[in-house]
Amino acid sequence: MALVMHSYKGNKNSDKAFIAAEFAGVKIDMPSGFEMGVTNKTPEFLKMNPLGKIPVLETPEGPIFESNAIARYVSRLNGDNSLNGSSLIEYAHIEQWIDFSSLEIYGNIFNWFVPRMGFMPYSVPGEEAAISALKRGLEALNTHLASNTYLVGHSVTLADIITVCNLNLGFSTVMTKSFTSAFPHVERYFWTLINQPNFKKVVGDVKQTESVPPIKKAGQPAKPKEQPKKKEAPAAEAPKVVEEEEAPKPKAKNPLDLLPPSPMVLDEWKRLYSNTKSNFREVAIKGFWDMYDPEGYSLWFCDYKYNDENMVSFVTLNKVGGFLQRMDLARKYAFGKMLICGSEGPFKVKGLWLFRGPEIPKFVMDEVYDMELYEWTKVDISDEVQKERVSQMIEDAEPFEGEAVLDAKCFK
Repeated sequence: MALVMHSYKGNKNSDKAFIAAEFAGVKIDMPSGFEMGVTNKTPEFLKMNPLGKIPVLETPEGPIFESNAIARYVSRLNGDNSLNGSSLIEYAHIEQWIDFSSLEIYGNIFNWFVPRMGFMPYSVPGEEAAISALKRGLEALNTHLASNTYLVGHSVTLADIITVCNLNLGFSTVMTKSFTSAFPHVERYFWTLINQPNFKKVVGDVKQTESVPPIKKAGQPAKPKEQPKKKEAPAAEAPKVVEEEEAPKPKAKNPLDLLPPSPMVLDEWKRLYSNTKSNFREVAIKGFWDMYDPEGYSLWFCDYKYNDENMVSFVTLNKVGGFLQRMDLARKYAFGKMLICGSEGPFKVKGLWLFRGPEIPKFVMDEVYDMELYEWTKVDISDEVQKERVSQMIEDAEPFEGEAVLDAKCFK
């Protein structure tokens, strides 16, 4: 009996075994027609895995479920490979990284992605906890990969196969470039391995997601596909028209680049801000209001919606730092100040942002998931109180609104 994988094509957990099979010289069949929610509920399937989960590998000795166990089995079928190391300590280190990537990487990617898709209840604290834990895992992985090409030894092992498959879920769903750029060694490792022939044969071409998916309500039904209207049979078959291929379309410009020119040059303001070392109010603040163009730019206050959760100073600072890191895609079009206020928790996070254009850019709202964690209010510069608040935030005035400023971070 041949090895038979019960799953569907493209399942990232099944990919672990298929990639291991490529390295080990093992053949695995996968019948077509598997339908999730139907095939895995049949009595025949439930005999192989009572939980009805995939993947399941059917072997001559009996079925195996749990993707890591399946990959381990496949990697050992042909002893003439180095997937499991060449010594007991290498074997232990391989198992170590398999457990690490499954718990610290995949588990937290799963807890970030799945609630957004509506398959689990969504909560802001739950998502923030998953992202924070994922960052810790990626930082540890990044540190190890700074001096190692592979996780263990000098060639691909099962640890690499499982880790890359776990990372693939993140890169393709929620981990945008602005998120992963903080982990350059992880990026290098992932793209190097995912494009190796034995990986690419299984997973095909992988592209990094450009945005974090919007939040769907739990149990929200998918929109039904429109059924094509039945066409009446023509009296006579019309002659076929051969259409010419369209010329490749030029890459679309950012809509902000198409706005009318503004007398305010953002880089000039940023230089003035950075270079003013004394008389800040008289030089930089006055210069800002002299430059500010309310037709070409807009000012926004933002206030974090969940300040009651900000009990630990360094966690709050890291939260704001991560937000600024993800805003990097808007650097050409924005300037920002973020203040963390209070001498003890709960700390209050307050921000001021200058954006090109009359509204917050759509690509920022779409791609920076943190935006929805803040309440955004457009500044009315005809209101002298609001205008003075803008000046104080740019200046890092302390105390600010009666509170000490724990830290002030600038995006420029």
